[in-house]
Amino acid sequence: MAALPCVVALLVAGPVAVAQSVDRYEFSEPHMGTAFRIVLYAADRRTAEHAAASAYSVVERLDSTFSDYHADSEVSRLSSTEAGQVRLISPELARLLTTASLWSNRTHGAFDVTVGPLTRLWRWSSRRGELPGEARLAEAKARVGYESLEVDGAAHTIVFERAGMALDLGGIAKGYAADAALAELRRLGFERAFVDAGGDLALGVAPPGRKGWRVDVPGHTVLWLAETAVATSGDRHRYVDIDGVRYSHILDPRTGHGMTTASTVTVVAPDATTADVLATALGLMDAEAGATLVRSLDGASAAVTGETAWSLGDVPLSKAESLRGVNR
Repeated sequence: MAALPCVVALLVAGPVAVAQSVDRYEFSEPHMGTAFRIVLYAADRRTAEHAAASAYSVVERLDSTFSDYHADSEVSRLSSTEAGQVRLISPELARLLTTASLWSNRTHGAFDVTVGPLTRLWRWSSRRGELPGEARLAEAKARVGYESLEVDGAAHTIVFERAGMALDLGGIAKGYAADAALAELRRLGFERAFVDAGGDLALGVAPPGRKGWRVDVPGHTVLWLAETAVATSGDRHRYVDIDGVRYSHILDPRTGHGMTTASTVTVVAPDATTADVLATALGLMDAEAGATLVRSLDGASAAVTGETAWSLGDVPLSKAESLRGVNR
């Protein structure tokens, strides 16, 4: 599921001149259904524009591969795959799906990119302001299951073991794209940069003269971070009210239902792909399992607000929150 746009705000001061005469340049383009914001330090605007254009071309290419909103994307075309059919996929998609499969296992199915049939059903139902019928829900849920997705990363092939399976990469694609865009900027020599993919932040080397990029997490704290990533997910902006119940856009692949317990998850992780995945999965996991997972990851911190609020590492809960569950 997509990270929540604008929940994490990244703020830095205006252009800062240093010995190398580099200045701050900012760009924004719409991709993957959100705004991709790039900030970088460069010697002049022309150089900065060239670097940003190159990074955006990477994001555009990934969008044409990963998006299930585009009928001609690689992911959308895979929805016609028959059960047991071996399909050749691009190396990029094979890498992403291999990573996704690992996270599905680590989260015991809380993160599952085969949730596509449920995503489509809930989109259809929410537009009509009604819940999915039980028969339709059961039918969609029967076509979901990460255990039935076979990915061969070396051969670049995929097999759906169930009929009617479909992919939804919304909980990983924007983080992956943010990492790829920042990697492209670094390849071009722009280390002092960050990419904000609608709330999934990939942060490079700190701005000149500063200890890090200032990341303002509403309701939590201000973090100064560099060479890491941040993601936040929740139902603050994306939800639907049906019969007096608020259903999040985040679906639980294990039950087939939209999340109804209001919560916000903020994650700091070594890369935006990991942060994106965890921001989705931790909100669906119980406190003990989520905390155990975060503890097992080097450089990861998390905070979850809501009925089972807990915090680990560098992302404290708001002082107004009563800390329950797991903490250290």
